[in-house]
Amino acid sequence: MKTLEEKLGYQFQDRSLLENALTHSSYANEHHAAHVQSNERLELLGDSVLGMVVADYLYRNFPALPEGDLTRMRASLVCEGNLVNVAALWDLGAYLRLGKGEESCGGRERPSIRADAVEAVLAAVYLDGGIVQARKLVQRFILDHMSQTDPAVQDFKTALQELVQRRSGQALTYHLLSQSGPDHAKTFEMEVRLNGKPVGAGKGRSKKDAEQAAARAALKVLGQ
Repeated sequence: MKTLEEKLGYQFQDRSLLENALTHSSYANEHHAAHVQSNERLELLGDSVLGMVVADYLYRNFPALPEGDLTRMRASLVCEGNLVNVAALWDLGAYLRLGKGEESCGGRERPSIRADAVEAVLAAVYLDGGIVQARKLVQRFILDHMSQTDPAVQDFKTALQELVQRRSGQALTYHLLSQSGPDHAKTFEMEVRLNGKPVGAGKGRSKKDAEQAAARAALKVLGQ
């Protein structure tokens, strides 16, 4: 448990919550006499906490985006595939408590089980440390990993342009700050300026990706 806490970056006051979050229904059914509870209730709570934290983040950081785009971004961030990636970062499969049947069928690698466990762990953190700690977890392992090239993520340059055009006389320009690395794996750093003043910078494997990263950074600043 301590090793998992280190991966989460959070130490539980009540470790029984974490133990419950790692308990699959197959294990609970096999230990029914011992009154072992599965993580299904925590999964339900974690799903709501995750959705709220992500929606709050998108609402605050992308003020120029309409409801439809925000909905698509949220769906991309909280989907099963994304949660399975988080489970891999935590090596969560190694900590799951599974019934013998589920274990023999490869349950530790089953995407739905790992994704559900991520939500359950998030709920456990929320119950143990409150919304602030839950938000830190979502920020670190989900929001900070938003892909600049994910087609489900809105064009940040367009969103930034729409935001600044709310006032007349605004001009956005992008400038190359640096480039490094070999030709087959270059990294570019771009800066976006509003009326000549820097408002955001970002890096990417292409100038286009770096511009998107810079626009995303600017949206966070100008949207506050």
